[in-house]
Amino acid sequence: MAHIKKDDINREDWMSCLPEKLWDVPLTHLSIPGSHDAMSYCLDITSPLLRSESDTFRLLDGVFCCFTRPAIRRWATTQVQNIVEQLTAGIRYFDLRIAHKQYDSSNELYFTHVIYTHAMVVETLQTVASWLESHPKEIIILACRHFEGLNYKMHEEFIYSLKKIFSSKLCPRDEALLTLRSLWTSGYQVVLSYDDQSASRHKELWPAIPYLWANKPNAEELIYYLECQKRLGRPEGFFVAGLNLTTDRCFIASHPRVSLRTLTMENWNHVKKWLGDQKPGAEPTCLNIIAGDFIGPVPFCSLVIALNKKLL
Repeated sequence: MAHIKKDDINREDWMSCLPEKLWDVPLTHLSIPGSHDAMSYCLDITSPLLRSESDTFRLLDGVFCCFTRPAIRRWATTQVQNIVEQLTAGIRYFDLRIAHKQYDSSNELYFTHVIYTHAMVVETLQTVASWLESHPKEIIILACRHFEGLNYKMHEEFIYSLKKIFSSKLCPRDEALLTLRSLWTSGYQVVLSYDDQSASRHKELWPAIPYLWANKPNAEELIYYLECQKRLGRPEGFFVAGLNLTTDRCFIASHPRVSLRTLTMENWNHVKKWLGDQKPGAEPTCLNIIAGDFIGPVPFCSLVIALNKKLL
């Protein structure tokens, strides 16, 4: 029999392709690939800065946009594949930062990372719902957060849209048994985490999912942080270990030839080695959702999915 390489996994339908023994393992104990800042592949370089950016940076951007804008593109872009390509690659957790543009008279919402994206939220999520229709056994976790510039009315309208888009696919937060088999039986495909207090009134919305963010610029410090977190024990439900690197503005200004992508690639082999040693499961040091940057250029999804074999 030919040797199966890691990348021969059918990543488009990897959940339904898991061995039957894993269909009854809680989703919180499986290894699930995630996309950090999932929508940053389509940043609109001409859009305004988010209102949460500092006044100093706003001033700088106003005067020296020919320097700041290329830097924003280099450092705020964390993905190069679009949402459907990410789904097809095996991503099942999406970090979605949502905002309403200041002075925009419409109620249109956009994704964000420092600036706004070209992609609009409702339209994008309709595309995701269509993808799920043709992949009825794949379960996704959508983490909607940040919500800059949304008032009470906008939240309610957006939640109404979410319910309309995903309808009976939305898994209610009081669902006792969260395994592949139970979700398939109920027809649920979406766990929707909504990081705002307005979610509490809606049983279809889950609370915020903890995200372990190292805020470090290299693999050594990132791994040290995650190992310290593991020693503290895992949270009860879903949680995310972020494999994303972060630098400060001094580093960005003094390294004009470096980008988040080159930094990610330089550190990848070190991160990859550590990732291969991790395991999913119920023990305190086990991981659940693992989110990364540039999930296409590196074999990230295959590695994360393959960790589930350790549960057999």
